[in-house]
Formats: sequence, structure tokens, C-alpha cells
Amino acid sequence: MLEIKDLTVAYGSIVALRSVSMIVEDGKIFAVLGANGAGKSSLLRCVSGLIPVVSGEVFWCGKPLTAKAADEIVGMGICHVPEGRWIFPKLTVKENLLMGAYLRRGSLEKEFDYVFSLFGRLKNRLNQAGGTLSGGEQQMLAIGRALMGKPKVLILDEPSLGIAPILVQEIFNTIVEINQNGVTVLLVEQNSRMALKVAHDALVLESGAVTLTGKAKDLAENKDVQRAYFGAF
Repeated sequence: MLEIKDLTVAYGSIVALRSVSMIVEDGKIFAVLGANGAGKSSLLRCVSGLIPVVSGEVFWCGKPLTAKAADEIVGMGICHVPEGRWIFPKLTVKENLLMGAYLRRGSLEKEFDYVFSLFGRLKNRLNQAGGTLSGGEQQMLAIGRALMGKPKVLILDEPSLGIAPILVQEIFNTIVEINQNGVTVLLVEQNSRMALKVAHDALVLESGAVTLTGKAKDLAENKDVQRAYFGAF
């Protein structure tokens, strides 16, 4: 479904990604692991059309994405939930959700019902300003906003960041449910143990380059991964 070939990205003289290649299969959860500064967010932004590439290609169902604008990519069914959530703090929960459906036409009743089936607490806060929600609720809102666009691929950048531990499991359970409902998920997450637990496939980025890739369960059993990301010795 989503293929990246020899992708290189730079910010001036700083190279963020070096010849990265990967394939995200339809209907799977694909996790990207790596330390801060490894290039994980840059990879997601390239897929979403938010930053240009130096070389390489991103393909969606065989069609190149690298020359398309971000709104075109959203219209093709790829929705991005950025690190830090970036909800609209002065807009209500309902208005935030409607922003996620700005390319949609017709009734949104089914989309609202679906979001509320995943995040019931949002239904009780429809007229509350997004900025007054807790960190976990804001993350739910950010994911719900993306789902309002009926994505085929959902890109999640650090969904557990800044969330109370009691809500982290709930967020990951919801990611699995979204995937089971037919949405492919590309996931960047520093909670590596949890990411590998829910993912089907994964790769490790170090200094912008791929150092390991394979089935998530195999990476979870890899001693180098355990030492680097699980704190094992």
C-alpha cells in the first residue's frame, strides 16, 4: 500500500534521512523506532507532503506522492496525527472534529458515531474548548479529528507522549481497534515495548538510516533492540 524507496531528506546541511526504504502492507500496523533525532518525524512528514525530499520516492498504491501537496495527500486517504497533537485550543471539540472532515461532503453522522464509539468521553465534551481537555483527551481528539477524514492510512507520531500512564494502554487498545476496522497504521512511538507489541512489522532508525527491519515480534526478541530500547542488559 505504502512504499518508500531510497528516501533522503535534509535540513540545509543536516541530513535527516539517508536512503530509507520500507514497505507498509495494507491492513497492517508498521512501527518506526529510534532515539530522539533519528529521523522518525521527518519520515512521517515526507509521507504527508509536509517537507520536501532531496532524493527518493514515496508511493501510495503505486502512485508517486513526493510531488503532491499535503491537502492532496489527505484527500487520497492518508491522515497524519502529529507529535504534540496540534489541536485547535480555542475551538470546541466538535469544531476540531469538523476540521478533520474539511474535504468531506454530505452527512458526517456515521463518522461522529464512530469517533464517539472509540472515545466516548469526547461526546460529553462536544462544546468544550479543546485547550481545556487533559493531555490524554487532547490525544483522543487529535486521533478522532484524523478519523473524521475516513483515512485508509493513519499516521501517528508519538501518540503516548505526555499522556498519563493510565491512559496509554487505552490509546494503544484503540489503535489496535482502528486497525482491525480496516485502517493501515504507520506508527512512530518511543514506548518501543508497547509499539512492538501492537505492530505487525517494524524498523529501527539510527542517525537517519535503517539499521534493522522485520517482523515486530522478531525485533522485540532482538537482544540489541532490548538493550537499546527496553533497558535490558
